[in-house]
Amino acid sequence: MTRPLRIAVADDEQDMRDYYRTILPVLGHEVVAACADGEELVERCRAVQPDLVIADIKMPGTDGIEASSRIERERPVPIILVSAFHDAELIERAETDHVLAYLVKPIKQADLEPAIAIALRRFEQFQALRKEAADLRQALEDRKLIERAKGVLMKRSNLDEGSAFRRLQKLASEKNLKLIELSKMILTAEEALGG
Repeated sequence: MTRPLRIAVADDEQDMRDYYRTILPVLGHEVVAACADGEELVERCRAVQPDLVIADIKMPGTDGIEASSRIERERPVPIILVSAFHDAELIERAETDHVLAYLVKPIKQADLEPAIAIALRRFEQFQALRKEAADLRQALEDRKLIERAKGVLMKRSNLDEGSAFRRLQKLASEKNLKLIELSKMILTAEEALGG
């Protein structure tokens, strides 16, 4: 079983909202919002910041796909979409990176429990990949700045590449700075000197 989650649900049918209010606590989860349409779901998700969203696709006004897209843009959260229809066009619209499961009504407890577990696991994997990608982008940016600082040392001190890098490392160690911090200082000084 997954950890207890705070779940927001949306369905224009009262009996489905009641079903979620009954079955999700049986599965160990808390329903923090039960909404009748997509617009209400977006507003309630802003207020309660759920761990997971379960939304019907076809609702009056803002449908579940549009609502989940808006929710995801504001704050990433795993989303399960539900439909009474097995419609290829709906499934295609639902195939976005934030929709992690798709269930067809009627929903049974046996369907809901694994869908929640899989959606949560996939979401955690996506979040880890996003963080890794961001870390790699930052490392690349840092590397570019370090290379530029090394170039400044090579030019100003008439050093070869290896010697300039060793000097950077030694200075960073002596000043108790990270290599990137020292590199930014060198580049700022070089800019101030008009280099």
